[in-house]
Amino acid sequence: MLTDPSYKGQIVTMTYPEIGNTGINPEDVESNRPWVEGFIVREAWGPPSNWRHVESLDAYLRRYHVCGIAGIDTRALTRRLRDGGSQMAVLSATDLDADRLARKARELRSLVGRDLVKEVTSDHPVHWTTGEWDLEKGYLPAAAFRGKFGRVPRIVAIDFGIKQNILRMMISHGFDVTVVPAGATRRRSWRTLRTASSCRTGRGTPKACRTPSGRSARSSGRSRCSGICLGHQIMGLALGGKTFKLKFATMAATSR
Repeated sequence: MLTDPSYKGQIVTMTYPEIGNTGINPEDVESNRPWVEGFIVREAWGPPSNWRHVESLDAYLRRYHVCGIAGIDTRALTRRLRDGGSQMAVLSATDLDADRLARKARELRSLVGRDLVKEVTSDHPVHWTTGEWDLEKGYLPAAAFRGKFGRVPRIVAIDFGIKQNILRMMISHGFDVTVVPAGATRRRSWRTLRTASSCRTGRGTPKACRTPSGRSARSSGRSRCSGICLGHQIMGLALGGKTFKLKFATMAATSR
């Protein structure tokens, strides 16, 4: 959840009371860094008790300079967000003046209309070769799954803030996957794609996405396309639909 690009620009509140007891494992990340701007929990667990952990939650947040806070009634905060919608906020470990922090929060720029895609997308194309995770072997290479499938369809995943597990699932189902940045031009994407399917996924406000790939979404009629999250909304706009921002966002974490 911390490394999900969908949370760029946001402070995340956890409703489950005890967080951090499993620690941090680099095999479980969804990108190469945490994207949350802040992290709010009821109780931050100290030493991790999971055999797979590599470092504690506290050490991980400190390493990436992400501000966190514990001791908050997160369920009361959740009810406030549910009733009042998403709100601008500030967390600080240095400025402890409440009035000054409230003023800073009021002066923050809204996420509506902000092009977050350019802040989270990859900077160069990548041929993805990692599949599902195995208890004994770790993440399996693409070759481990190719024998199960005859034909190997190609996918170009346009990265509007994609989660790595989406790519792993594609590999595990026999696809050949190339990830291209959101700034890739339509011609470049189709040259890579040729006759394959295209998948778009990501983070942000669809109307604010000004990348070439976002603007060229009308090319979806040229090949089979699917979208996830922001990618789905961009395709909807390209086909004449309309989008609007929900009052607040929620997400559930589940086991593998």
